[in-house]
Amino acid sequence: MIDTWLTRELGLAVPIIGAPMGGRSGGELAGAVSAAGGLGMLGAARYTDADWLARESGKARRIGTKFGIGLMTWSLGEDDDLLVAAIAAKPDLISLSFGDPAPYVDRILLAGIPVAAQVQTLEDLKMAERAGIDLVIAQGGEAGGHTGRIGTLPLLQEVLENTSLPVVAAGGIATGRGLAAVLAAGAEGALVGTALLASPEADGPEFAKQRVLAARSADTVYTSVFDVARQQPWPDRWGGRAIRNTFSDRWHTGEVTGAEHLPPDADAMAADYDPADPDLGVVYAGQAAGLVTEPRAAGKVVHAIASQAEDLLARFR
Repeated sequence: MIDTWLTRELGLAVPIIGAPMGGRSGGELAGAVSAAGGLGMLGAARYTDADWLARESGKARRIGTKFGIGLMTWSLGEDDDLLVAAIAAKPDLISLSFGDPAPYVDRILLAGIPVAAQVQTLEDLKMAERAGIDLVIAQGGEAGGHTGRIGTLPLLQEVLENTSLPVVAAGGIATGRGLAAVLAAGAEGALVGTALLASPEADGPEFAKQRVLAARSADTVYTSVFDVARQQPWPDRWGGRAIRNTFSDRWHTGEVTGAEHLPPDADAMAADYDPADPDLGVVYAGQAAGLVTEPRAAGKVVHAIASQAEDLLARFR
């Protein structure tokens, strides 16, 4: 058994957190990850409401006992209901991503809930430390969905060199080799997302799962065109990593400008976008997509990653 701060403090059997993927990680997936010994997270997307959060929290708790909730900090100022609902659900962890966590940390901690902050730069780390968080998630640019521009390994090294807080690595980790690598570097565990996208417990359309299964690791693009097309006001500094398709090939120019500054042809992009068509909609996935080759149950994914990592690390004991 791999023993880290993450397993001790959160009472986990394995140092694995299921990523809070908006539109993909609902109660069934989060519960399955937790039932396998990790910590499954609910992904509260911008369109998530308090009723969904309460319903899926109950489902996750029934299936896996433990669960966490991931919130997007930049959108919390629009509506206090989601934060209130997240605290009321009494999760085992709340993560705050994409923005300054300071306005929300004290309320969460007062409720007795540990707080993690996902960071993509050293500046993010310092901001999170000032806010008083418990756990750092260093998210590299290999990650699926919205992320930063620095690779996981360079970012993880920089974060570990500059904080005394426990750190979890995210981005491009889909096997026990990846988990073993970040543990050996000094991380307390890994946050895993893309490896779970094809699992039957994941939410979302079947075509999205098939796209992940068919994709190779070189088949993703880091872009804001899907945000622009959907009129999602993501801050400029975070693009999204998705599987390349006809839409991204047509509209992505190689520069990530962000959805806050819409290009002159934004209306044409919106008209071209079709969420029901995998060639014209978005399927977010990370560069570890090439390692996802079959639709394995989430529990089997977690067990396989943990078991391989333990075997690899045992060679050095």
